[in-house]
Amino acid sequence: MSSFAPAAKRSRTDVDSGDEFFPGIGSIPYKPDAGPTETLVFKHYNADEVINGRTMREWLRFSVCYWHTFRGTGADPFGFPTLNRPWEDGSDSMANAKRRLRVAFEFFHKLGVPYWTFHDRDISPEGATLEETNRNLDEITDLALELQNETGVKLLWGTCNLFAHPRYMNGASTNPDAHVLAYAAAQVKKGLEVTKKLGGVNFVFWGGREGYHTLLNTDIGRELDHMANFFKMVIEYKNKIGFTGQLLIEPKPKEPSKHQYDYDAQTVMSFLFKYGLQNDFKLNIEPNHTTLAGHCHEHDIVVASANKLLGSVDSNTGSPDLGWDTDQFPMDVKNTTAIMKVVIDQGGLTPGGLNFDCKVRRESIDLTDMFVSHIGAMDAFARGLRNATRMIDEGHLSTLVKERYSSFDSGLGARIEAGTASLEECEDFIHSKGEPTLLSGRQEHCEAVVNYYV
Repeated sequence: MSSFAPAAKRSRTDVDSGDEFFPGIGSIPYKPDAGPTETLVFKHYNADEVINGRTMREWLRFSVCYWHTFRGTGADPFGFPTLNRPWEDGSDSMANAKRRLRVAFEFFHKLGVPYWTFHDRDISPEGATLEETNRNLDEITDLALELQNETGVKLLWGTCNLFAHPRYMNGASTNPDAHVLAYAAAQVKKGLEVTKKLGGVNFVFWGGREGYHTLLNTDIGRELDHMANFFKMVIEYKNKIGFTGQLLIEPKPKEPSKHQYDYDAQTVMSFLFKYGLQNDFKLNIEPNHTTLAGHCHEHDIVVASANKLLGSVDSNTGSPDLGWDTDQFPMDVKNTTAIMKVVIDQGGLTPGGLNFDCKVRRESIDLTDMFVSHIGAMDAFARGLRNATRMIDEGHLSTLVKERYSSFDSGLGARIEAGTASLEECEDFIHSKGEPTLLSGRQEHCEAVVNYYV
């Protein structure tokens, strides 16, 4: 067991009186010469180190998610909870919620992350009525604002849980019952208000049940129209209250629905352009969701960025061999290098960031595991940042790509790219030049180049 086991015997009011709940752990230091088994130190993440004109802190914009880290229990569809935290009393009371929030900010501060994220129902108990629920949320966010001011930790984004409550069993903005849609709209109204109150710089929509289980009882056209009109109401109210944060949609192909309308980046972008929402929303990409859609880890990040719609990243990974959403911490440096190359190429993620939408394994039951998991992921991204910077500066991979498309830099290729060529002109070109000479894609060479940096 962890050295923190005795904490379970302490009074649960100790947190409120200012005592530590992670005793023996101070601010996590940067120690580049640490040995392989020293896992409570940063070996690569040096927040104030300047790379490519910005500090690591500014490039990476790390955030801890509240739902997995402080509401996760280790339960899964086949097993009961395993993560028994010493600050929890088993209730859904306001006192427990406030205690948990204080513990969270101790964690954020000691870890040294600049941001946090939450769902409305993560931090505040739901009441018997919307009015009671909103009063609870007001009270909790008053404390959150106080703790933000004390620690300097800021809110990266807020979001609303529109999928867990039974009322949302058939969706929220796509629900066939207008009464349920109206409830979701009222919940988002409050969510926008408290996110603005806490200085959040983004607001995220994940359509956890915006989809279908069978087409036999589903009118897809009407449901998509309703979702678009829901988002238009959001834009109107966002502007009305002066919330200047970025609106984000997070794609996912399945789970819990059989099929979700936000299947992947390309599906979401098609939706945004169809309904004229592309200037008001960007995408929050989760790589674990991308692999569930059958793509490689960085695919949706590359696609969203290519369309100037990459807003933020839920930085996690999964086990593609399992085929479900495992929300693991990103420890693969090749993956983090690929992500950071995209981030650098587009000039950064601001106001978005790298949010650790991850959960420790249900077998990782020690309190130290909470720190080690985040530290390891932060180090992996720091290494990815350094690798990507060097890769871009030396330019070998970009030169390979440029050479591959060089035929579009002049002549007929340039006119095709500019949209000024005609079919007749292409035919004349072939009559003159004949059969094209095949060129190698050199995939293995590119992979070997990347391996040099990783």
